[in-house]
Amino acid sequence: MAVSTPDTETPTAPIRPAEVALLASVFVVAACGLLYELAAGALASYLLGDSILQFSTIIGSYLFAMGIGSYLSRFFDRQLVAHFLRIELLVGLIGGLMPAALFSLQTLPTSSFRFVLYSLVLLIGTLVGLEIPLVMRILKRHFSERYALKDLVSQVLTFDYLGALAVAIAFPLLLVPQLGLVRTGAVFGLLNVGVAAWAMWLFRGELRRLSAHVIACLAVVAALLAALASADRISTWAEDRFYGDRILYSETSAYQRVVVTASRVGVRLFLNGNLQFHSRDEYRYHEALVHPAMAAHGAPKRVLVLGGGDGMAVREVLKYASVEEVTLVELDPHMTKLFAEQPMLRQLNADALRSPKLRIVNGDAFAWLEQNRETRPGSFDVIVVDFPDPTNFSIGKLYTTSFYSLIDAHLAASGYAVMQTTSPLIARKSYWTVATTIEATGLQTTPYHAHVPSFGEWGFILASRRPFRLPTQLPPGLRFLTLAGLPAMLQFPPDMARVPAEVNRLSNQVLVQTFEQEWGRVHE
Repeated sequence: MAVSTPDTETPTAPIRPAEVALLASVFVVAACGLLYELAAGALASYLLGDSILQFSTIIGSYLFAMGIGSYLSRFFDRQLVAHFLRIELLVGLIGGLMPAALFSLQTLPTSSFRFVLYSLVLLIGTLVGLEIPLVMRILKRHFSERYALKDLVSQVLTFDYLGALAVAIAFPLLLVPQLGLVRTGAVFGLLNVGVAAWAMWLFRGELRRLSAHVIACLAVVAALLAALASADRISTWAEDRFYGDRILYSETSAYQRVVVTASRVGVRLFLNGNLQFHSRDEYRYHEALVHPAMAAHGAPKRVLVLGGGDGMAVREVLKYASVEEVTLVELDPHMTKLFAEQPMLRQLNADALRSPKLRIVNGDAFAWLEQNRETRPGSFDVIVVDFPDPTNFSIGKLYTTSFYSLIDAHLAASGYAVMQTTSPLIARKSYWTVATTIEATGLQTTPYHAHVPSFGEWGFILASRRPFRLPTQLPPGLRFLTLAGLPAMLQFPPDMARVPAEVNRLSNQVLVQTFEQEWGRVHE
């Protein structure tokens, strides 16, 4: 006997366009919210340094503010659509204009700039925290026949996380390299306004003052379009004020903000706002960096240059006729492309980046050394390490025992490695921390220093398996370095003399903290 079971299931209500629109809005809202968070972190790292610290504090503050916004959403009981619309317009306006505003305010004292930065982060985070709870309540109110609470939360959070994923991938790979931060902010501000306009159209019957909302939308769109159209002028104006010279070239790559300035006294290169060289005295730095190691070796054939994408160190290396092969490992392809193609910069490096002896590798030096550890052990007569100072943990890893062990593995038995090593006068403990760290890998060190007017007293460290011997010959045409002057570079007066220092390891990164403390005192 067949038993019939009554059909107790409730028919599923058809999906309505307004429902799809709101779920799509969740995707856009999440994408925009994360974009503003990433933009704030990137700008903070460009203008304040120490990318890990800046991103960590920005993300923490932003999430905290989102929690505040989520809590405040409980007090919105009526006119949910109108509140959602206004919040979208505010997020679009403030978030979209934030990069332009921060660029314009970068000349403020550091404390004032931090206050503005974190005020904007907290404000935008609070507004973003209001968005998702309001969308969920609008969906629940208008489509209660389709959603139990668990289904509603599941749907909304799915679209929320998908939007965040899309921006997390696009931000470093597409948006910043192609649009820059100012344009990217304005574009995503317009997306927020688009969500507001969409909601205004879908729920126009619920809005009491539709014309006022239309006018507000148009005003925000006008402001964002103005920022979009004037992005280059905003960046140029802000950087002209910050750097004081004519901006010859500026670009935000996936790794850093690259700015080249020109004036009647010379050309300067800045990475993330930090001076890398001035053409009037860079020869002092690069001659001191390269020639003690190269000349002490005598007849180097294979040379590895890590960092130094401007080609200046390669220029000095190529002054030795014995050199057969130079490998340059530079993280940022924008740097090597710029200094290989821009006529004024090519003149500075004497077309070194176009030399047939040179092989350019655009990649992470740490990873490249690790990958080639087994295939090219002991293959370089001289290794020149020309990295930026250890202002953050991502650069700090290039000053650790792990990194110097990789240098040791690639260095020929009779070879020399040399590292630029900050100022032994201003950052005395940082300098000797590097020496201590190199020695912890078993290499012998020969610290020395030179005066570079743009930087002050600057330090370098030679590393080798054999004792360093002063060279007996230097290539002709040097403007700074002489055989007679070399012994004095090895002498350290009392205010730069060695002090006890801890070994810098990947697990502790003490150098980054020491460096920040010492250089921070200079800017107080």
